[in-house]
Amino acid sequence: MNQAPHPKLLSKKLLKSEVPNAQAAKPTLVIVSPALASANNGNWQTAKRYRQLLSAHFRVRLVSEWDGANSDDVLIALHARRSFPSIAAWHAVHGAKGLVVVLTGTDLYRDIQHDSQAQQSLEFAARLVVLQPMGLDELSAPFKAKTSVLLQSTTPRVTLPKTKRCIRVVMVGHLREEKSPRTLFEAAALLAQQHDIHIQHIGAEHDQVLANMAHQTAALCPHYQFTGALTYPETRRQIQRSHVLVHTSVMEGGAHVIMEAVCSGVPVIASRIPGNMGMLGEDYAGLFPVGDAKALADMLIRFRHDATFEQLLKKQCALRAPLFSAEHERKGLLTIVQSVLSARHLP
Repeated sequence: MNQAPHPKLLSKKLLKSEVPNAQAAKPTLVIVSPALASANNGNWQTAKRYRQLLSAHFRVRLVSEWDGANSDDVLIALHARRSFPSIAAWHAVHGAKGLVVVLTGTDLYRDIQHDSQAQQSLEFAARLVVLQPMGLDELSAPFKAKTSVLLQSTTPRVTLPKTKRCIRVVMVGHLREEKSPRTLFEAAALLAQQHDIHIQHIGAEHDQVLANMAHQTAALCPHYQFTGALTYPETRRQIQRSHVLVHTSVMEGGAHVIMEAVCSGVPVIASRIPGNMGMLGEDYAGLFPVGDAKALADMLIRFRHDATFEQLLKKQCALRAPLFSAEHERKGLLTIVQSVLSARHLP
């Protein structure tokens, strides 16, 4: 005679059988990022962070191009132009339902003005996302109506003690024209006689002309150091060790390095562009005119010698730091995803 299974064994079997069903019940979300881990850039950091923030609630895949999987419920595409093939393929199957497009700096401040694929991505999306509030100003009313502002987040870091013999200035950005490294090269030359201002420049050599200029600047200006690309953890350590972060970009959607500095207790001196003002505030005292190397050099000299100015920048950055919390970003991201999931079931 067959014996009935022991109740405890039966409950264990039931629990095991329920696990796959519980997993299957989770909606599936695919994140498309044109840049993956090897790029070590802002798009990759955003994609990786979104996966971490959403994985407790959804089954999440991270790919460079959508493969047409029927099981996907939501697609989040980073970059309207570069992710267009995936956006168009999704729209051909699902229409706008479940489609979220996150707009980068080159999207907002260049591509959507003249690139037909970037413009089409705006049309196709159910929801658009900008990474700082001034990004809304670049969108017409119909697009603005379906756009959410989602500030990015980072982990806070302990503020490290700094030497008083000099100030350590760090700039983080791959060598691309959008980052305007020429402004830093020119400022470094203007500061050549300022022996108590040391500049460290971190970034991959994506543009050979700019790379040659970086090496020439290092040869001519002993207090400028070009380190090339560093790992993400090492880059964050270098930011922590610095007195101030410089950000010279001509266009940004919302720079990771700004929030990483702010959340490490390191003040920022940045170009006066919407992407930077959206993160730091329009009244932030550490903004200089785009491309104005002399203004940047003068501001660094002031930062070195004017303790009141230094403390003002620190205070203003400290007030912004809570905006870049992971919980703040997680809640915003969940709200966006839930809204497009709910809309999928509407007729």
